[in-house]
Amino acid sequence: MDAQRPLYLGFDLSTQQLKALVVASDLKVLYEAKYDFDHDSTGFGIKKGVITNDEDLEVYAPIALWLRALDTVLQRLKDKGVEFRQIKGISGAGQQHGSVYWNETAEHVLQTLDSSRTLEEQLEHTFSYPFSPNWQDASTQEECDAFDGRLGNVETLASNTGSKAHHRFTGPQILRFRKRYPDAYRETSRISLVSSFLASVFLGNIAPFDISDVCGMNLWDIKAGAWNEALLALTAGSTDAEILKEKLGPVAEDGGGSSGRVSPYFVQRYGFDSSASVAPFTGDNPATILALPLRPMDVIVSLGTSTTFLMSTPRYKPDPSVHFFNHPTTSSLYMFMLCYKNGGLAREQVRDAINKDPSSKSWAHFDQHLANSPPLGQAKESDPMKLGLYFPRPEIVPNVRAGEWHFNFEPSTKSLKETDHGWVMPQDDARAIVESQMLSLRLRSQDLVESPWDGIPPQPRRVYLVGGGSQNATIAKIAGEVLGGVEGIYRLDVGENACALGAAYKAVWAVERKSGEAFEEFIGARWKEEDFVEKIAEGYQELLFEKYGQATKGFELMEEEIMEQEKRMKSGARDE
Repeated sequence: MDAQRPLYLGFDLSTQQLKALVVASDLKVLYEAKYDFDHDSTGFGIKKGVITNDEDLEVYAPIALWLRALDTVLQRLKDKGVEFRQIKGISGAGQQHGSVYWNETAEHVLQTLDSSRTLEEQLEHTFSYPFSPNWQDASTQEECDAFDGRLGNVETLASNTGSKAHHRFTGPQILRFRKRYPDAYRETSRISLVSSFLASVFLGNIAPFDISDVCGMNLWDIKAGAWNEALLALTAGSTDAEILKEKLGPVAEDGGGSSGRVSPYFVQRYGFDSSASVAPFTGDNPATILALPLRPMDVIVSLGTSTTFLMSTPRYKPDPSVHFFNHPTTSSLYMFMLCYKNGGLAREQVRDAINKDPSSKSWAHFDQHLANSPPLGQAKESDPMKLGLYFPRPEIVPNVRAGEWHFNFEPSTKSLKETDHGWVMPQDDARAIVESQMLSLRLRSQDLVESPWDGIPPQPRRVYLVGGGSQNATIAKIAGEVLGGVEGIYRLDVGENACALGAAYKAVWAVERKSGEAFEEFIGARWKEEDFVEKIAEGYQELLFEKYGQATKGFELMEEEIMEQEKRMKSGARDE
């Protein structure tokens, strides 16, 4: 191996592990190491990386665990032969929304770390609170209600911050922290996100927030490019907004700008070159769209336990049902995101009903019905379209209770009726559940896509599928029929490395880019598509795309009907 060539380091601090990748300038992965929190640690009382307090709906992680993991991962890389003196740039990704509360000793301790001692033993007392709330935390309903009402309504909050209030978002979490632990809040000198926490350790100073990750707080006004003063006042108390602003600190607006050089601790302990640059660390979802040269109009659909839809777009069209973030590298773009709780779980529920045996995990019968059922359950064109909603858990898009609903829709008359008539269940549910999930994505993204060329209706250019569901050829086929994709449907195979890869690519770009060279242009010239991407289905098919366009209108009416039912139920409960 060339002992002189530059190397780059990318991290992913997720809920259950810390992973690091070392890549070369040509983006080839050379080394990998990870620390599994449950398997590799002792003494923290965690399960799946977190501690859960069911009574208060709290989910949080011990910060000392992350420090132990970082030293261990670096040592494992060193043991594998990594020459850290060749590392020219470092970046990382952190689970979004989590917050870290530093006390007034933190800056001094970070600047004077002793390379003969571990990070854990030196930094464990630099926090005013030793835990970081996890994205699964649901303890902040009262605070979310306050955020949703502060600017008048949820639409205005989403317009300003990119999202309505969510339990996991950092603003509501800080508000609850201030009220629940007032002494710890007063002792807090600085507040970091998980991404900027990890960057701070590498810098030896408290790092600024990343321009994309900061949008997951409900505090950053995306349109104004500044903290929202009204939301700061809500979070800190009406007279202490400036104090909170000082605790939060600056935001790094250039995703490829250097935050500084690596801390002497890493130079002395692991042999890093003192000139190694630390680029802003970002959130895990923004890092995912950096794992390939994702162009505007390309989308990533993650078909795992939950469903996530990611897209780069020049259009800022916020809505309470979606998320908008600043793009992590490209100032002219935004990142659009949809998150659904009921993804793979809903498909598994239908599978189990078809199998009639919950212990059987075979997908054979589900796949058979999925492949053999006609689009929208229409054996003849005159038959009504079969539409359904399948939520084993309460959903956030739309915000409704757990349940299962079946409707028939007549597109010619726009007549919608809740009924099981004509349905053969659970067999018809196999196709209906997949169509339902894809129709929801199309409905919420249709105003953000454009016509790729004359005569073609607005739709994505490419659709990249990741996650377990991407292995199913029929799901991929239906994705193309519903969503379109003029260049086709592709499986993106980066294993579980998307976030760490995106971070590593960000580090390469930050150091080696030419003046004004965009991330997509830089990575696109070096990225070898054949190593990561396989075309697995056709995308746009004119007649089917048009048919599913009619179904999208019925799907929207169906959701509106369910939301009306929700309102009536809640109104009835209040009247009792």
